[in-house]
Amino acid sequence: MPTLEIRKPETKPATARLPVMFVITSMPVGGAETLLVNLIRRMNRARFSPELCCLKSLGPLGEALAREIPTFSNLLTSKWDLGVLRRLTRLFQERRTAAVVTVGAGDKMFWGRLAAWRARVPVVLSAIHSTGWPDAIGRMNRLLTPLTDAFIGVAAPHGRYLIEQEKFPASKVSVIPNGVDVDKFNPGVDGSQIRRELGLAPSLPIAGIVAALRPEKNHAALLQAMAIVHRTVPAAHLLIVGDGPERSALELQTSELKLDRVVHFLGTRSDTPQLLSAMDVFVLTSRMEANPVSILEAMATGKPVVAPRIGSIPESVAHGETGYLTEPGNVAAVARELVELFLHPHRARAMGAAGRSLVQERWSLDSMVDGYQQLIEGIYARKRG
Repeated sequence: MPTLEIRKPETKPATARLPVMFVITSMPVGGAETLLVNLIRRMNRARFSPELCCLKSLGPLGEALAREIPTFSNLLTSKWDLGVLRRLTRLFQERRTAAVVTVGAGDKMFWGRLAAWRARVPVVLSAIHSTGWPDAIGRMNRLLTPLTDAFIGVAAPHGRYLIEQEKFPASKVSVIPNGVDVDKFNPGVDGSQIRRELGLAPSLPIAGIVAALRPEKNHAALLQAMAIVHRTVPAAHLLIVGDGPERSALELQTSELKLDRVVHFLGTRSDTPQLLSAMDVFVLTSRMEANPVSILEAMATGKPVVAPRIGSIPESVAHGETGYLTEPGNVAAVARELVELFLHPHRARAMGAAGRSLVQERWSLDSMVDGYQQLIEGIYARKRG
């Protein structure tokens, strides 16, 4: 039986009207997790009291939040640990939770919603941040649709996907676009220290990716593209920011492609704005995405983007205007667009500026936070009369 770990900040925030519990597996450094940190930190403390429940370990971002809000962890020992339902139910009852928001699919979506129903939590929401494997909803999670007040998609096409492919009722699907802190991520951030740390001259062309090293992110295709790029632009370097189960295989592939000198595995980092600033081009080669926050952060930093034409990416990456779109898995196309941007830096800078303007207009962090707050309060008011 796991030992529930409770972490409370040294100073409590002002008492809020609605205690909101966010339920997630853990909080490593990743897109959805970073969004959750930003959401929690920006919520209006006069109206909400956010709390965090990690079914497993807190992770680096959870540890950071533990200094600011109440956090709870280690409620689940394994996939078949049925005792998690009792523990979660008791937690929601003891915390007098007014709203439960599960983040992502899988165990947290199932146990979080079922426990919220047993604890008679007024508002039950599920935020979905991607499409398909490894975040496919699954039959067991679909069975709990009647217990769920709303499913949250991160962009209009993602909302349609939840209705048409996941078969959720249209009346229960809400779209709240991802948001980015345009003050934290801006073209004025100094990335020179990153280049000095890596021994890279200011004039060297650098591409970069910020993503967990998991199969669906398809870093292998990016390395293949980089091998092609290197034939035309031998001075080009690639920064791979993030960590995960694919790291050993990717490092081996880097060696086999003879790219050890120009590919840098930087692992988990907390200085993402500086890393993005050090790049000339941001690139993504995922097999599936919804509305990746890493792209929005790169655009807010004024970087052109090369990304696959999947999910809601075409809404942010306007082909030929804020970057280039490629077909998923088309290694040659990724290499071609990277070379194009490396060889024409003036064009790259113009695309980056256009991307920055687009993010400021459509994907502000304040709009995302306001969307969550209005949804929670609206459902709570309706159900409580």
